[in-house]
Amino acid sequence: MPAGTLRVVFLWHMHQPYYKDLVSGEYRLPWVRLHASKDYYGMVKLLEEFPQIHQNFNLVPSLVAQIEDYASGLFRDPFHAIAAKPAAQLGRDEKHFALRYLFQAHPEQMIARYPRYRRLWEQVRAAGPDPTRAEVTFSERDYTDLQVLSQLAWFDEFYQDDPDVRALVEKGEGFSLEDQRAAMHKQHEIVKAVLPAYRAAAARGGVELSATPYYHPILPLVCDSNVGAIASPGLPLPHVRFQHPEDAEEQISRALDAHQKAFGVRPVGMWPSEGAVSDEVLAIASAQGVKWLASDEGVLARSLETEIRHDSTGSMEAAGAEKLYTVYRYEAAGAAMNMVFRDHELSDLIGFVYAGMPAAEAAAHMLAQLKQNAAPLLNAGKDAVVSVILDGENAWETYPHSGREFLRRLYDGLQHDPQIEAVTVSEAIARTKAAMVGKLKKLVPGSWINANFNVWIGAPEDNKAWEYLADACSFYDAHAAQAGEKQRELAYEELLIAEGSDWNWWYGPEHHSANDRDFDELYRKHLSNVYQELGGVPPEYLARPIAAGTSRPTLVPQTAYIHPRIDGRAASYFDWMGAAMYSADRHGGSMHGGLFVLETAYAGIDAENLYGRLDFASLLPDGDARVVVSFAVRKGTSQGRMLRLEANLHDGRLHRWSLLSNGAPNTVAGSDEPHGAGVALQQLFECRVPLALLDAQQGSTINLRFALYKDNLPIDALPLEGSLDLEVQPEDVLAGSDYVRT
Repeated sequence: MPAGTLRVVFLWHMHQPYYKDLVSGEYRLPWVRLHASKDYYGMVKLLEEFPQIHQNFNLVPSLVAQIEDYASGLFRDPFHAIAAKPAAQLGRDEKHFALRYLFQAHPEQMIARYPRYRRLWEQVRAAGPDPTRAEVTFSERDYTDLQVLSQLAWFDEFYQDDPDVRALVEKGEGFSLEDQRAAMHKQHEIVKAVLPAYRAAAARGGVELSATPYYHPILPLVCDSNVGAIASPGLPLPHVRFQHPEDAEEQISRALDAHQKAFGVRPVGMWPSEGAVSDEVLAIASAQGVKWLASDEGVLARSLETEIRHDSTGSMEAAGAEKLYTVYRYEAAGAAMNMVFRDHELSDLIGFVYAGMPAAEAAAHMLAQLKQNAAPLLNAGKDAVVSVILDGENAWETYPHSGREFLRRLYDGLQHDPQIEAVTVSEAIARTKAAMVGKLKKLVPGSWINANFNVWIGAPEDNKAWEYLADACSFYDAHAAQAGEKQRELAYEELLIAEGSDWNWWYGPEHHSANDRDFDELYRKHLSNVYQELGGVPPEYLARPIAAGTSRPTLVPQTAYIHPRIDGRAASYFDWMGAAMYSADRHGGSMHGGLFVLETAYAGIDAENLYGRLDFASLLPDGDARVVVSFAVRKGTSQGRMLRLEANLHDGRLHRWSLLSNGAPNTVAGSDEPHGAGVALQQLFECRVPLALLDAQQGSTINLRFALYKDNLPIDALPLEGSLDLEVQPEDVLAGSDYVRT
């Protein structure tokens, strides 16, 4: 029997939130411009070297609009203005702005790539947790070098050989005003090349451009916020139900029209924002003429009322391969849609794992994993469609040289394997035999994260954001008819922007960044603009942060197994997704002089190990210090084993570590004999302890405390009182735990 063909679908999702304030015309954050000068161009340009590799690029229309705005040169971006202004003319507030924002890049792969940028970064870190304190140490020359290097670090790899860029890289420091102007001019040149590169790739064939609803909304929740509790029964919902399916229809319609205007072809497919789907969403998309949608394997499994399992190595089990690796046809209530579902594990390997491996090893692993996962189908003479879908820009910040070597090796391996075809979604649909097409009569509402919507609704902050949006919609319905056409259109545009998924991504306990305040303020500004454009006064509550004070939960239980790499490096959001988290409350008590060093503690288990992580609020103390993690295991009322992990530090670096049994002199594990345990310290402190060493069994509870000692005194601890508790349970039991505990 001849072996089947492995068809690999890569879909790179290109997206950033809508950062522009429509009233002021100013961009609140610079990420569209910076990513446009980096991966938006390079990812599609790379395919010119591999004509047999066909792929999908999914471009969010609101991102395209922002790229067009930047390409025009008529934008207002304070981050650009600070980077472009002569250092001699910077005022004190502008210098503070530069110190706070011009180091927002990956420390190892982007900042450290340029030695002078790294020294400036270390100069700011040495001043303490407030970067503006470094102002007294910065000269005019320092500021000019920072301005140039903070932009150069985002230049695409394809421009590293450009003579003007190479001259700046080789100069390294001591940049002139002419150098600064040249860097900003070159950045604009790259941004202008982005959209023409996509048009040219699509015209050559082999690249399919797809879209997302215009402002990247969570369509099922826009249709009806109550579906949050369908995906997660018992989830707390907003007090005001949000139910605007007409807006979902508008977001899709605008996306299709805008895409056709930008690229000359109407898209036939969509990656719905966050892979979020429901029966109602598919009905709307089908009515708009969309031919295919994609989502996550978790949504498929729930819709089929089955399980799709990966083993401990991430490999797909045979029964899961049969279900996942094909094209599906959804037909229900007059709606029809082709669908593919992403392999979650394979997609996450690229997004969050391979950056830490040598490029050749990572590419070889990906090629082997693809064939191993699909083997049950291929060996039976059947074809397999494996969908790998992930962000097309964010992952590459953590890779050396933006991951280009990894991608080149991967693409080269794919195109030289006669059993593999790298195809677009539309090609996969066209080449799948009718007998192999799966059938779907219903979809359980869900997204690409845990097949639910818990990231965007359910937490107090999330629900408050939905309630504020509902209030603004009600105000619009009551007052739009009396407003002028221009004001009415702008107010409605602001409502559509506020429906985007990105605002609630940063609310709630799951995700935090240095720009939390900026996202919060911009979201509330979009809502305030609705009231102002319609002649009203924004409610007083829109002047107050949503993400502030007691509205932020401080303790979150574990809701899923985690499998982080223990390397102490800056973690991705998803490495610890589902972990228990304790975020420090620094408005309360203090220990020994009020030195706050520990910011957030994370902990979680999988079937074999316990994992712990500490994020730091400030630099670790000089000299000798110790991080101590205490573990107390109990089952019911019975006290079990008590251990402590002691990591000895010197000048902020890990020296040795030991896992000790309380009340006994013996060492359970350590640097010399780890017995499966591990400790790492770089930007973060991370540890792994096998559950067997803890004697933690199903039904046990593990209480953890983290502490930092200096001169044998605890100078900081998390939690300050009580403990961070983990339940040793199967993953499906953890998923049913209380969503937030405050």
